Amino acid sequence: MNTLLLPPPPLHIRLPPHHFSPPPQFLRHRQYFLLSAASQQLNIKTINEDEQDQYDVASLPNPNYDFTPLLTFLSTNYNPSEPSQPDPPSRLDPAELRLAESYGAVPAPLWHSLIKNLSSTPASFSTAYSLVTWLQRHNLCFSYELLYSILIHALGRNEQLYEAFLLSQRQSLTPLTYNALIGACARNGDLEKALNLMERMRRDGYQSDFVNYSLVIQSLMRNNIVDVAILEKLYGEIEADRIELDGQLSNDMIAGFAKAGDIDRALYFLGVMQGSGLSPKTSTVVSVVNELGILGRVEEAEAVFEELKEGGLKPRTRAYNALLKGYVKVGALKDAEYVVSEMEKSGVLPDEHTYSLLIDAYGNAGRWESARIVLKEMEANDVKPNSYVFSRILASYRDRGEWQRSFQVLKEMKNCGVVPDRQFYNVMMDTFGKYNCLDHMISTFRRMKAEGIEPDTVTWNTLIDCHCKQGRFGKSEELFEEMRESGCVPCTTTYNIMINALGVQERWEEVRELLGKMQSEGLLPNVVTYTTLVDIYGKSGRFNDAIECLEAMKSVGLKPSSTMYNALINAYAQRGLSEQAVNAFRVMRGDGLKPSILAMNSLVNAFGEDRRDSEAFAVLQYMKDNDLKPDVVTYTTLMKALIRVEKYEKVPAVFEEMLLSGCAPDRKARAMLRSALRYMKSTLKL
Repeated sequence: MNTLLLPPPPLHIRLPPHHFSPPPQFLRHRQYFLLSAASQQLNIKTINEDEQDQYDVASLPNPNYDFTPLLTFLSTNYNPSEPSQPDPPSRLDPAELRLAESYGAVPAPLWHSLIKNLSSTPASFSTAYSLVTWLQRHNLCFSYELLYSILIHALGRNEQLYEAFLLSQRQSLTPLTYNALIGACARNGDLEKALNLMERMRRDGYQSDFVNYSLVIQSLMRNNIVDVAILEKLYGEIEADRIELDGQLSNDMIAGFAKAGDIDRALYFLGVMQGSGLSPKTSTVVSVVNELGILGRVEEAEAVFEELKEGGLKPRTRAYNALLKGYVKVGALKDAEYVVSEMEKSGVLPDEHTYSLLIDAYGNAGRWESARIVLKEMEANDVKPNSYVFSRILASYRDRGEWQRSFQVLKEMKNCGVVPDRQFYNVMMDTFGKYNCLDHMISTFRRMKAEGIEPDTVTWNTLIDCHCKQGRFGKSEELFEEMRESGCVPCTTTYNIMINALGVQERWEEVRELLGKMQSEGLLPNVVTYTTLVDIYGKSGRFNDAIECLEAMKSVGLKPSSTMYNALINAYAQRGLSEQAVNAFRVMRGDGLKPSILAMNSLVNAFGEDRRDSEAFAVLQYMKDNDLKPDVVTYTTLMKALIRVEKYEKVPAVFEEMLLSGCAPDRKARAMLRSALRYMKSTLKL
């Protein structure tokens, strides 16, 4: 591979002594030059005029070759695919021979630049291809792999991936052409082909480079399909090939793991990068701070943010917003206010997102007047509130149960001259749906359509889901059909909602038909789909079907979630099948999933229903030994288990332990205690 990647021989060896500067190293297809379109005279300049490269082709002294005759010949008289033209030719047209002789001294970098310029637009791509075959025909420019990689790269940039693969078949795949194809696939979002090419490249004995890995990770993030498993696989290959992480790949690794939700891995690579003396990009640090904030790990987010400033990088608005978002999530209002204050002191102007986050913070704290002051401040700073800001205000009221405030928010919105958009109406419908105000929700839907705003999948899913939760299955099916007739294509979430609705009604044949329809439309079942199936099958006692779904999920490479196992354990528990519940728990632990409070409570319930109170208390001890704090449901379920086996005298002790542990008893817990005391009192009277 290394011999193929060597730079072309120095010009003074291949050409008469013109005292040229050393040419650039063309190791890959990743150096970009533009040919001035002002004339056919070769006048080359770099894409970024601010960066002066000492090896820039434009700096080479040259006789300003006029390529007009050659380009005219190639576009009118030359057919690169004509079978009668052998390679190399046995005889030449005199005119073609004169052209070949006249361009015999053109340096290779100038040919490269001409080909890049011609291939940059679809209109002249055929001429670029003709030029490559013509140069190969006359042995005028070496490293033909590089010439073909330039063409493949150009096709990829013009979203002509199929044509790029066809062109690659005209030559044996070399590291250069592999790199060009992988880059084209990554830029066009075809990750499967890119990863397959990288695997094939390894099988052919070639080592991929760090640029390919960067392009693949960037494509994963750009298409929102970044996954921890894929990133770990890529890093495993990098380590196996002993590829040193450069600055760009390190940044991509950190941002990729952060976006995939594995913040600890992202922090590890951030430490490795800093330990190597490399400085992360501001955008990389922002992605880490943002993910830490989402997880509520605000102390760590603040530490990383401070490192950003200490490293000499000046935080901009996005960086401050990432930290602000974390404080808003954990309800640290004073810290949120401090961040905005620091922004202003540092001369960084808040944007719409900053103000919307601050309004979120005030809304969550119930300080509506403060939120109104922020709106006024936005106007004073020439930052006009948009519909998103008001949708966040509305969402904060929804989450606090104050759905009646929706009309007040809408009125305030109109007073500010802001027109509601689709997102605002979606939040408004969700607010009404959560509080069973289906009439208001339908009215909002009609109003939205009357204003010319087309519903999207979120709109339809909200409508369908809310009707399903209210048991209005007929209406939900009507809305599903209306959605399809409107031209809005149902997504996986839509099908998951409908599958759950049919499962609740135990319409199993229609569940299978809907699954088939979903897959026929190119939508693959996801983790939520399988969790829904396990839940509805389990609740109906169809445990074999539930287990089949679990196995099918694993067979397609999806990892079962804790929620899925919780659903299965709970289904067994409801029927008193404690042994099966324990087996499901063991399988969950075997899959590396940490047991949740919900799963443990389901196990307690399973043993209680099976009249095995000793095992139920053993689960309580297991929770204590594994730092799982029992909640009010745990203790209430234990009291229920004791009542079931008529051990009423032990119930008060459990209630007392609940109080001592800091759990506030709810209405059901008190009812359990009263029931036990009442029975004990009646026994004493006897």
